[in-house]
Amino acid sequence: MDDPFQMQRELRYGAPVCDQVLTGRHFTIGYSWYFRQAKWTLETINPLAVFVDNDVSRQNHFRADIRIPKRFRGSLKAYVGSGYDRGHLVASANQAEIELQNSETFLLSNMSPQHKDLNRKMWVKLEKAVRKLDENSKIFETYVLTCPVFYFDQPIETIGDETDNYGIDIPVPHAFIKSVLAEDYMGRLKLWTFKMDNKKLPGELSDYLVNTYDAEQYVGGRFWDRVAGGDLHEQKKHPIDMWDVSDGSV
Repeated sequence: MDDPFQMQRELRYGAPVCDQVLTGRHFTIGYSWYFRQAKWTLETINPLAVFVDNDVSRQNHFRADIRIPKRFRGSLKAYVGSGYDRGHLVASANQAEIELQNSETFLLSNMSPQHKDLNRKMWVKLEKAVRKLDENSKIFETYVLTCPVFYFDQPIETIGDETDNYGIDIPVPHAFIKSVLAEDYMGRLKLWTFKMDNKKLPGELSDYLVNTYDAEQYVGGRFWDRVAGGDLHEQKKHPIDMWDVSDGSV
């Protein structure tokens, strides 16, 4: 992807293609009009940390993203009684330095229908582990790419609001991918990519590490394509060991 929107800080190392780029104040969303939700989100963890020493409370300002035409976006009512959580792609706790920053994570463009036993268990465990990695004093910046995944050889469930004038349904992803790129104080990059099915999951986080090239195939776009040449080739092809989730050491 090569366009002016790449000037956003979190897009430094590239982003997959999408239908509409929604440049936020603190993170970026690549939106899919076809799936009525993000194709991907890209962020750096707490990007204002060098300027602001503060943690704001969770804002819970769930709302539509008016940058998206109404006929291509779902409503809050679509989730009511659906049995699915409004699952954050950019985690609220990843953007918690000022109120506006945290509030924007509650835009519906940053939500996908997520099984409660994934969203509240293994998924949140992964989000916390990524923040622990970012706390490592040797890590200068942590980039996180998150993507819903659809398996086209399986039926796709949808949720929707029967009163919506446009009859919009939101497809329920079969899985989610989170690709984590950490840059240390010497400019060295470490890459980990996880894929989790949209259901209750057993085991440990490391059980869900996957080949990044395979993840690109699932999503339909290249990850971290602005890293020159083959600098990430081996890590994309062969997942490295996960960082220590207790202290963030790598």
